[in-house]
Amino acid sequence: MKLQKSIFSFTFGILIIGLLLSSCTQKLTPEDAKEIAKEAYVYGFPMVVNYKTMYNYTLNEKSVEYKGAFNEKSCVARLFTPEDKAIVTPNSDTPYCMFWIDLRNEPMVISLPKMEEERFYHFQFIDLYTHNFAYLGTLTTGNKAGKYLIAKDGWKGEKPEGITEVLYSETDLFFVIVRTQLMDENDLPNVKAIQDKYQIQGLSSFLGKEPIKSDNIDNYLVWNDGDEFTAASFNYMNFMLNLTSPVPSEIKLRNKFAKLGIGTESGFDLNSFDEETKKAIEEGVKEGIKEMTDFVAVNSKDPLLSVKGFGTRDFLIKSTKENYNSDNFYLLRAVAAQLGLYGNSGAEAIYPTYSMEEPGVPYDASKYNYTLTFQKDELPPVNAFWSFSMYDGITQLFIHNELDRYLLTSNMLKDFVFNEDGSLTFYIQKDAPEEALKSNWLPAPSGPFYCVLRLYGPKEEALYGEWVNPPLVKVQ
Repeated sequence: MKLQKSIFSFTFGILIIGLLLSSCTQKLTPEDAKEIAKEAYVYGFPMVVNYKTMYNYTLNEKSVEYKGAFNEKSCVARLFTPEDKAIVTPNSDTPYCMFWIDLRNEPMVISLPKMEEERFYHFQFIDLYTHNFAYLGTLTTGNKAGKYLIAKDGWKGEKPEGITEVLYSETDLFFVIVRTQLMDENDLPNVKAIQDKYQIQGLSSFLGKEPIKSDNIDNYLVWNDGDEFTAASFNYMNFMLNLTSPVPSEIKLRNKFAKLGIGTESGFDLNSFDEETKKAIEEGVKEGIKEMTDFVAVNSKDPLLSVKGFGTRDFLIKSTKENYNSDNFYLLRAVAAQLGLYGNSGAEAIYPTYSMEEPGVPYDASKYNYTLTFQKDELPPVNAFWSFSMYDGITQLFIHNELDRYLLTSNMLKDFVFNEDGSLTFYIQKDAPEEALKSNWLPAPSGPFYCVLRLYGPKEEALYGEWVNPPLVKVQ
C-alpha cells in the first residue's frame, strides 16, 4: 500500500542513492532472498508488534483497545484482566496511562504533579524500534513536580522558560506508558486523581500560542493477528520504516532490506516474486523465528535476561557485546519484544522470568503442581515493590480463574501465610490448595504457562545478580 508522502522522513541522501543502486544490481537469488528475509524478520519483529499496539490504540477507532488520537492522554484507573489482549505479558499492579506522541509538527510538553514520597510512578518513553529512550518519575527525576519538553533529534530550539528539562527521541512517533503504583484495592480513587493531573500539550499551547494541528496517518494498514509470524509482517515493517530516518550505521542494512521492497515507497509485495523466491522468503521468516526461539531456549533460565534486553539503543548494543559476545543486538531486541513487549530498563524494573522447566520443555499445570519459596529474609530486594504474575503459555495473556487473581504482590504480604521457619511459599497450580493456603495460590491454566517476577526499583543485589530469584519446583 502506498503511504502519504507526509509520513516519509528520509533525510539521508545516501539512502536514496543506495536504493537506486540496488535496482541496478544483479537479479535477487532465492538464497539471497532467504537470508535477507531472515535478517529483516529479526530486525523488524519489535517494530511489527509495536505497530499492533499503535493500530489498536490510536489508528483504529473501532478497536476495543482504542485509547485516543495522537497526543491525547489516555488513563484508566483499573487493573488489566484477561480481556486486555493488545499487549502480551501485561502487568496488573500499576494502573496505566498509554498514549502515542507525534512530534512531526512540534515538540510536546508533559507536566507532572508533585507525588507522595512513598508512591512509585514513572513515564516510560518507547520509540518505534522499541528502545526505551527516556524515563520520568520516581527513580529518575524524583516525585517533585516538573515540566518536560520532548523533541525529535535535531531540534534546534531553545529551552523555554518554565521547562525543567528537554528530552530527545530518535523517532518522530513514540509510545508512552505511565505506571502509577496502586497501594491496595481501596487506592484506585487516589490513582485516578493523580492520573488526572498528568498533562500533555504541544509546545505552541505551552507558550500560549495557537495549537498546531498534527498530521494524520490516513493510509494505515489493517492489523491481522498472526501476521507477525509470517512474511506478511514485512508489510507492517515497511510501514514503520517509512516513519523513520535510518541511523548512519544502518543505511547499508536498510539498503539490503530494500531489495525485498521493505522500507521503500512501493513497499513489500510477496506476490511480486517468482514462486521459488516467495518460498525462500517464507523459509527465511521461519529461520528468523527459529533463531529467536533458540535464543530463548538457551537463555530461558537467566534471571537477568530482562536486565540485559531492555534499554536505549546504545545500551542494547553494549549489552549484546558484553553478555553474548555478539554485534547482533537486533536479536536481543526481538527476543525482548517477544517475551515482554515494552519491558522496563533494568534500573526501573527487572523481570526474572520462569518460561521453561528446561530448554524446550514448558511448565505445564495440566500435569503438575509447582511451588515457589522465598527463604526467610530473602524476599525480592526493591526500593519500590515487587509482584509475581501468571500467564497462559499460548496466548501470553492473563487467564480467567475463580479468584480473578492474576498475580501475587508485596502489597499483599499481610495476607500471606508464612511457614514456621519464616519462609514464604506460593502455590502455582490449576486447582485450589487447601482453604488455609488459598491466599498463597496463584491460579494456573490447565496447560503450558510461564510466570514473571517483577521488581520495581531493584536494589543493587538484585540488579547485579547477588540476589537470585528462587526456582519453581515441581510437586511430584
